[in-house]
Amino acid sequence: MKLRKLITTSSIILSSLFYGVAQAEEDTIKVGVLHSLSGTMAISETTLKDTVLMMIDEQNKKGGLLGKKLEAVVVDPASNWPLFAEKTRELLAKDKVDVIFGCWTSVSRKSALPVLEELNGLMFYPVQYEGEESSKNVFYTGAAPNQQAIPAVDYLMNDIGATRWVLAGTDYVYPRTTNKILEAYLKAKGVKDEDILINYTPFGHSDWQGIVSDIKKFGSQGKKTAVVSTINGDANIPFYKELGNQGISAEDIPVVAFSVGEEELSGFDTTPLVGHLAAWNYFQSVESDANDEFIETWQEYIGDEDRVTNDPMEA
Repeated sequence: MKLRKLITTSSIILSSLFYGVAQAEEDTIKVGVLHSLSGTMAISETTLKDTVLMMIDEQNKKGGLLGKKLEAVVVDPASNWPLFAEKTRELLAKDKVDVIFGCWTSVSRKSALPVLEELNGLMFYPVQYEGEESSKNVFYTGAAPNQQAIPAVDYLMNDIGATRWVLAGTDYVYPRTTNKILEAYLKAKGVKDEDILINYTPFGHSDWQGIVSDIKKFGSQGKKTAVVSTINGDANIPFYKELGNQGISAEDIPVVAFSVGEEELSGFDTTPLVGHLAAWNYFQSVESDANDEFIETWQEYIGDEDRVTNDPMEA
């Protein structure tokens, strides 16, 4: 009888201890932050990490969520696409996060997706993408081609009068799929094969002299030429600089970009680039009270009144 009481008492103590541990683990809602803080995509993604931290800070000041505080778990997949899968597994299986905010490129999202589906994780993806994918484990908050790329091409065609096209992109799934859609769309509009030039470059590409020279030559055939850019990350800086170096103005050959915003343009002199275009769902210059509040909150949080906002931040 004494032995049985002892076992029962020990069981109660152990149960209480385990309950206490479980309760402690459930005191916060863990939010995984899966953005590249190093490598070629850090120029774009570091700001998204800071944005999620700002969101968490704001929500915690309001009392948290469901009576619990939010806790950020930040990892760095370092612009290494297979590492996104590894870090996703780490966040879900080891850190036990309840949700992930992450990725920029489609190739990083597609790397993480099988792990999200296997472990039934949930991710918010904040950037435009090529479509042709739908998963119950991902909230796609950016624009698909019919919402961004095709309206941009229509504008260049109808308002600018473009009849010749350069589809320039970084060599991965989003630019290739988007350009495949755009090429078919242009041909359906009567554009001939010889009036479409497609070019892909690696992530982080820096030597643009030859490519920009080819674009300039392609645009000198007497037809109005436009560049549709799906170039991503820090490769945009030398690309735009080379446009300026070779004297390609927006009046001669306008460029419309789908992955260039305030953050990417803040790193260099944009004087020779005035008039080139970007097509996104949001820009810092949007005039509304909500946007004014968003910008003020961001600059106050980051401690820099010159820091800009951008489309993926808003998403």
